Amino acid sequence: MDRRHALKALAGLALCPLCAPTSFAAEGAHWSYEGDTGPSHWGDVDAASKVCTAGSQQSPIDIQSSVRAQLPPLQISWRAKPDMIVNNGHTIQVNSGAGNTLTVGKDKYDLLQYHFHHPSEHLIGGKNYPMEVHFVHRNAAGTLAVVGVLMTAGKPNAAFKQIAAAMPAKEGEPVKMPAADPNLMLPADRHYYSYAGSLTTPPCSEVVNWLLLRAPIQVAQADIDAFAKLFPMNARPAQKDNRRFVLSS
Repeated sequence: MDRRHALKALAGLALCPLCAPTSFAAEGAHWSYEGDTGPSHWGDVDAASKVCTAGSQQSPIDIQSSVRAQLPPLQISWRAKPDMIVNNGHTIQVNSGAGNTLTVGKDKYDLLQYHFHHPSEHLIGGKNYPMEVHFVHRNAAGTLAVVGVLMTAGKPNAAFKQIAAAMPAKEGEPVKMPAADPNLMLPADRHYYSYAGSLTTPPCSEVVNWLLLRAPIQVAQADIDAFAKLFPMNARPAQKDNRRFVLSS
C-alpha cells in the first residue's frame, strides 16, 4: 500500500475508529503469527499488504544504537474513563473514546486505541521484554504516532491488572470495561527513541512515527501469564533497519 492510499484508508477510519478492530489490519485478509499465514507470508495476504515484504521502513526493529538529539517532550493528556475492550483474534485492544491526546512539538494526535504484544516486538540491543503496549494516535493529516512501552515482570500495575481481569477469553465484538487509567502504564522517565516506521501488522503501512519509551514498566507476572494464555506469541519479528537513524532524547 502506498502512502497516498494508506492515508486515504486511515482518513476513512477517522469516521469510525471502532471499524478497525484489528489494529488497522487488512480487512477480510487472514493472517497470523505462525505457519503459512505468519509474518514471512504477510506480503502475500493481499495487494494492500505487499509493503510487508517490499517496504524499506518496516517495524519493529532491534535498536542497537541511537543518536542523541533534542527531541520535544511527549505531552500526554489521557483520562481514566470507561472504554471498550476487544479480543480481535490477534491481541487484546482497548478502544479509546474522544478527548485523549498526545502532543509532540507542534503536532497534536488523538488516541485511537492501545493494544498488547507478547513478547515485546521491539528489541533493545538484541533483548526483548515479556510484553509491549502500543498506544496508537492519529493526527488530522492521517499520520500515526505510536507510543510504545516495554513491560517487564515485577510489581503489579493497577491499570494492566484491570485490563487483564476484563480481557474477553474469545474473539468477538468490543465490550464495555471499567475505567482504567492508561497513564499508569507509562514510566516516570519519559525519555524515548524515535524513528520512522510502519504498522507491525498487515497492511504494514509505512505511516508511523514511532516513539518508544526507553524505560520499561513493571506488571505482575500473573497478569502476563493471563495474557499469554490467550496469546502465547503475537509479536512480529524485528525487521531490517535499512540504515535508518534512531534518535534518542
